[in-house]
Amino acid sequence: MSERTHTADREAKAPGRTASMPVSEESDHVIVPVNPSNKGGLPPAERGEGSAWTKENASPSRTCPTQRGIGVSQGLAGVRKVARERKREKFTALLHHLTIDLLRDSFSTLKRHAAPGVDGVTWQTYETGLEERLADLHRRVHRGAYRAQPARRVYIPTSDGGQRPLGIAALEDKIVQQAVVTLLNQIYEEDLVGFSSGFRPGRSPHHALDALSVARTRKRVNYVLE
Repeated sequence: MSERTHTADREAKAPGRTASMPVSEESDHVIVPVNPSNKGGLPPAERGEGSAWTKENASPSRTCPTQRGIGVSQGLAGVRKVARERKREKFTALLHHLTIDLLRDSFSTLKRHAAPGVDGVTWQTYETGLEERLADLHRRVHRGAYRAQPARRVYIPTSDGGQRPLGIAALEDKIVQQAVVTLLNQIYEEDLVGFSSGFRPGRSPHHALDALSVARTRKRVNYVLE
């Protein structure tokens, strides 16, 4: 492939990858918190018992379904809506959004054949009796009894003949970590700029390369910082 063809291909991809619009998240169902909201203002950023976001309940979700065919949580959509519209809002009560459904979806996103952590539990092992395991994990997280386990240290060879250390988390820790990331992404994604690609859902180094290709061909570039 010639450089001109390669550049044209990147230019064609770049607009969709660098647009300033959030990437949809896959997560849990809405669950109303059992305690009153500690937020002020109308409407509150964190819903109290029995309350709901009227607009969310009146209109269908536009988000993509998860692997189980379930729409993205309207509760998380509410968090994202507040983060988008009220930039100075402080979120202090998000734990009720960490539900069994969110934990289940987080489990489904993990690599099936990843190396186990110090617990020795594989994805296939945890899948056996999954619902009971997730219910127990959910209870431990919400009552404050959940404790992360130490990471298992392994070393992989590098191209220069050395070794690079890796920390492998226990499977339940991976589930909780993924669930928390999904929840916090609803807030952070509203603050990040469209051309930012590092460690974001639906983004990769290839997206950054596409944006750089467009920038250097359409604008005068005198230097690049790494």
